[in-house]
Amino acid sequence: MKALMVNHPEICRENLLRRAEEIPGAWIGLRIAGLLLLLSGWKSSRVADLFGLTRWAVVKWIQKANDVGIDALYDRPRSGRPSQFTDEILQQLDEVLSKSPKDVGMHRLRWDGVVLVEHLKKAHHIQIHVRHAQRLLHRLGYSLRRPIYRFVQATNAGVQQFREDVKKTPRGPKK
Repeated sequence: MKALMVNHPEICRENLLRRAEEIPGAWIGLRIAGLLLLLSGWKSSRVADLFGLTRWAVVKWIQKANDVGIDALYDRPRSGRPSQFTDEILQQLDEVLSKSPKDVGMHRLRWDGVVLVEHLKKAHHIQIHVRHAQRLLHRLGYSLRRPIYRFVQATNAGVQQFREDVKKTPRGPKK
């Protein structure tokens, strides 16, 4: 099988190095380096091994570079629903989570996923699942674990003297 080659006229060493200086970002840098290696004669499987990628990922880089040109270095915008949580809502939520749920009108002792879902529904008209609320708590730096209280352990020093002072009747004859 014949090795794939980059043959688009815009993909040359000078253009790639010029773009490397203009564009910050690790993936873009990897693509630039990978395409530079391919231009210098490396095979796609060897480039994939070098960067820890699958050969198919490098093949897709080559195909996209041949179809699009130098703009193949850029990621395309990802589709998807925009987040319901603006920076302002996240900031308000962080302030609320630093207080007790009772301070916000919730009849609970501590924040958890269920309480956060109820609060978001009441305060911001945002409806999410409990697991999403738990991930949001974690993202904001809060833990779902209940704090563990550790008591300082007493020593035996002074116990005998304390018993003698507190007890009304002596333990027996003093020796």
